[in-house]
Amino acid sequence: MKEKSLGAEFIKGLWKENPVLVMLLGLCPTLAVTNSVNNAIGMIGAVFFVLTCSSIMVSIVKDLVPSQVRIATYIVIIATFVTVADRFLAAYFPELSKALGPYVPLIVVNCIILGRQEAFASRHGLVESIADALGMSCGFGIALLLLSSVREILGNGTWMGIKIVKGWFTPWQVMILPAGAFLALGVLVGIVHFLMDRKS
Repeated sequence: MKEKSLGAEFIKGLWKENPVLVMLLGLCPTLAVTNSVNNAIGMIGAVFFVLTCSSIMVSIVKDLVPSQVRIATYIVIIATFVTVADRFLAAYFPELSKALGPYVPLIVVNCIILGRQEAFASRHGLVESIADALGMSCGFGIALLLLSSVREILGNGTWMGIKIVKGWFTPWQVMILPAGAFLALGVLVGIVHFLMDRKS
């Protein structure tokens, strides 16, 4: 029974409670960095690290934190891991860090991260919190990979910088602009909700 519940905690973030495509959380970095797959992968890695590590820490210290300062405590924990991720990217992947700009530091106030700490990690044990964080991170990653792939292929004719569309296709420049981000996200969200309604 324990294994089933842990599996359910993980799987819910992939589809039923996908943070981007279903719950529409964390849309600022989602829309901003998905003009290329490489940028999306960088953001996915940062969110994966911060969400997983902060969920572990919050789950461990939840009983020691007074309720009056719990949100402030969670923000300090999240900010610590965000700083580690930001400095790591700046040191080892400077071009990627520059391309992501302020959106890695803004993970501190990303509602996916803080929301999972308040709604889940602060109320469940360590193992359940890890399963939830991994599922939500993977769901976030799937959404960003889908969105960035659509935008890069249609907007540049490339995928991860590799030319995959030959001369017969003229790239739609709008897809790598902010308007293209909203358009692509709207279509993906519509498809997901259509499939969920059919399944139910």
